[in-house]
Amino acid sequence: MTADLPFSSRRSPVLCLHGCVASSQPLASAVGLDVLKRGGNAADAAVAMAAALAVTEPCSTGLGGDAFCLFYDGKTGEIRGINGSGRSPQTLTLDFLEGLGYSAEAPPSVFDALNVTVPGAPALWCDTVQLFGSQKLSLREVLSGAATLAEEGFPVAGVTAHHWEKWAAALGESQKELGAELLIGGHPPKHGEVFKNTAMAQTIKELGEQGKPGFYQGRVAQAIVDVINQNGGVMTLEDLSSHDSEVVSPISTDYKGVRLWELPPNGQGLVALLLLNILENFPQLKAGGHNSSDYIHVFVEAVRLAQTDAFRYLGDAAHMTVPTESLLAKSYSHQRARHISMDRVMARVEPGLLTGSDTVYFCVIDSQRNACSFVNSTYMGFGTGLVPKDCGFSLQNRGANFSLQRGHVNCVAGGKRPYHTIIPALLTDSEKPQLLAALGVMGAFMQPQGHIQVLLNMVEFGMNPQQALDAPRVFVEYDDKTGQWLVNLEEGIDQEVAEELKRRGHRVNWPVTGHQRAQFGRGQIITVGDWWSHSIPQTGSPPRVLWAGSDPRADGCAQGY
Repeated sequence: MTADLPFSSRRSPVLCLHGCVASSQPLASAVGLDVLKRGGNAADAAVAMAAALAVTEPCSTGLGGDAFCLFYDGKTGEIRGINGSGRSPQTLTLDFLEGLGYSAEAPPSVFDALNVTVPGAPALWCDTVQLFGSQKLSLREVLSGAATLAEEGFPVAGVTAHHWEKWAAALGESQKELGAELLIGGHPPKHGEVFKNTAMAQTIKELGEQGKPGFYQGRVAQAIVDVINQNGGVMTLEDLSSHDSEVVSPISTDYKGVRLWELPPNGQGLVALLLLNILENFPQLKAGGHNSSDYIHVFVEAVRLAQTDAFRYLGDAAHMTVPTESLLAKSYSHQRARHISMDRVMARVEPGLLTGSDTVYFCVIDSQRNACSFVNSTYMGFGTGLVPKDCGFSLQNRGANFSLQRGHVNCVAGGKRPYHTIIPALLTDSEKPQLLAALGVMGAFMQPQGHIQVLLNMVEFGMNPQQALDAPRVFVEYDDKTGQWLVNLEEGIDQEVAEELKRRGHRVNWPVTGHQRAQFGRGQIITVGDWWSHSIPQTGSPPRVLWAGSDPRADGCAQGY
């Protein structure tokens, strides 16, 4: 691994017949594949991988974070989802924060203990196995691979070592809270160094043996409350013990013969669907070629419109009414698309708050063609960096996504879930419930943009899953310092394209290279058959071959059998 992070090798897509997994860590992929071979299904394997990623990539994910999952039932074609995002402590109100001197202009530090929301991931792991699992493996058996990795140790991968060091340094003085449990001799582990986490191994074992009470009550719960309160937070044992996941009905839209499925708010899957609906109004999208100036210009403008709507309307549905049906109406996207001119950038589009994060996305399709699309995150690296004593994981800072603006749809309140960035996705045939793909791209507000870019790479440009992930990407972000939108273009996009975008009025950052490529997210895709290679949809019996790709911007791989 060099500082420049060159993409010096090529990957073919992984092909197999029976089952396939894809994640950002080869060891986690191996754990998931082992579960499939032992008789588990896609849901079992996804939870096994979630736990293994918590061990091997704690600077992105863990038991102290949140998770979301989409599950496709291979027998019935039904798609169900689970929202595993945690809520704020009941006493964390706007009045309380204002009483401490905080405001919309001067909020708490993103790493402050006040930003810890209840970790939802462990409950979602339990619920996924219970609701969608094969019932052939116990929760303890599903989690055993991760517990072994933590107990025996593992060599740290290259990209992970970089982010481990980066996020530990970002915590500054708070880094001491990571303590011995997530550092080696007070320092982040180096590339290839073996890291053990016996405290996390014990926590995972207790979760496997006791289920949710093993985390949300007893030793672990008390340790969580203690470290939060010792650092100025306000979480209580009642906040933890009252937590539950929410089973939800996914939302979707169709595009040229395929249907994209996302989870409803408080997650931002709605942004991906809005974006796809707006782009559908531009039949010339493909004409200029992949990543041409016309293609990127329309994509960027559509992102600005979709993201603006999301920040205006998206929040915790338990605390507000989200006009999802109206926003997803094709007539609405047609109206929004009229704002886009091919010659010049739109003059003014206002979003809400934006920041960056680390997350993991992974997916599984099994021999029965069940699929599980899964995302797990501590938000910004190690989250707050607070590690409950003898538990081996850090606590998320997802509450940093709340607004402190009174009356805002995402305004902080007790027992509320914040605007959430992490989103898994599934793809089916638009006419019948036939599974086409499990896919996702992690990376905070890049995620819906990543979903649509890799989807269009397959649908419009006939790329296979690996090619779709390898291709250079675009990330549109709002710069709150300048009050302007910035178009980040990854190395591999032509300089002439960057110059033409500037001519049309875009602020462009080109080329983005090395480890800065992390802003473009890290994705995984598994498809059923090679439908993306055909201009005419396949007919007849469902295809048998699974095709998979894993993002070169991460350490991971796809594996199958």
